[in-house]
Amino acid sequence: MKALSKEYPLFISLLSLVLFTIFEHKLADSPIGNIIGFLALFAIIIYASLAVAHHAEMLAEKFGEPYGTLILTMSAVTVEVMIIAIMMLHSQSPIMARDTIYSAIMLDINGLLGISAIIGGLKFGEQPYNVDSSNSYMSMLLVAIGLSMVLPHFIDNVHHAIFMWFIVFVFILLYIVFTKVQLKNHKYFFEYIHEDEDINQKQNNKEDINGWYHSILLIAYILIIGFLSEVLSVFMSNMLQNLGLPLALGAVGVALISASPELIVAFRSALRNNMQTVINIALGASLATILLTVPSVIIISAIAGLELNLAITPTQGFLLGLTLLVSVVNFNDGETNVLEGFLHFILFVVFSFMLFI
Repeated sequence: MKALSKEYPLFISLLSLVLFTIFEHKLADSPIGNIIGFLALFAIIIYASLAVAHHAEMLAEKFGEPYGTLILTMSAVTVEVMIIAIMMLHSQSPIMARDTIYSAIMLDINGLLGISAIIGGLKFGEQPYNVDSSNSYMSMLLVAIGLSMVLPHFIDNVHHAIFMWFIVFVFILLYIVFTKVQLKNHKYFFEYIHEDEDINQKQNNKEDINGWYHSILLIAYILIIGFLSEVLSVFMSNMLQNLGLPLALGAVGVALISASPELIVAFRSALRNNMQTVINIALGASLATILLTVPSVIIISAIAGLELNLAITPTQGFLLGLTLLVSVVNFNDGETNVLEGFLHFILFVVFSFMLFI
């Protein structure tokens, strides 16, 4: 109870949810009110995401790798699916899910991993990790992105519906097999133990962490973020329309909200010379986004009777392909450095620039 009394993000998020639910329509009817409501909600959601990052880090420390980052990426993907579903139902845009998935991958690999490699490289020079993990992630990403976002260009409209359900089956199968490999068969692929690491101290830290407490609060924060995001979607759509901004910016906002806990944990890990966690988060989150979000949005679209288009545009395809190609080259030696991080960061800058043109 003493620890719970210090969960300030929880109380602020709950109070904000009540207030915005009451005054939502009054604020949404005004252009200025839309901007104020959006900025306030966005800040509150990011604040709640800091708590998600904290509790996920505690669970990661208790259960170790790769369980820790799997918990974190699953949390982020759950938030992402909730927000995408809300935005899809609100905007009824067939490309909302595609743009969000694309944005999430670019943010995770080029933004999160790029900046982490820069700040870690400036402090430590080269940062080691297990190359088997990056190879496993990259091969899965190439297959998943190719099947879900490139292959649809070559599928006739007459077969589109059956192809979507086939993708659901294939992706669920891929995720089950990969998770089994990650947690059991080849768990050591996703671990890296430094020579000077104190195993006994880590074991003592694990025993001091209350797994149930952090698990329950992690779920509570995810649910609250989902409810807050439903209100946020109203302000976001109105604001984009009022300012004449592209809908793709909304997709980036969704990706940023869902990835914010991962960003925080990744930057902290890079500063602790723990690049393995950064690799697991960045590439693992990208893979989870594809393998879990795609089947989810297909099922939601079918139930709600919404049109869905997952085929990437030529510009998206070029930047995504370049990202994957650079990743294959950079992440095949078991070490990251400033130059590799800077290359990915430049790709993220180009991605951000292309949103406006």
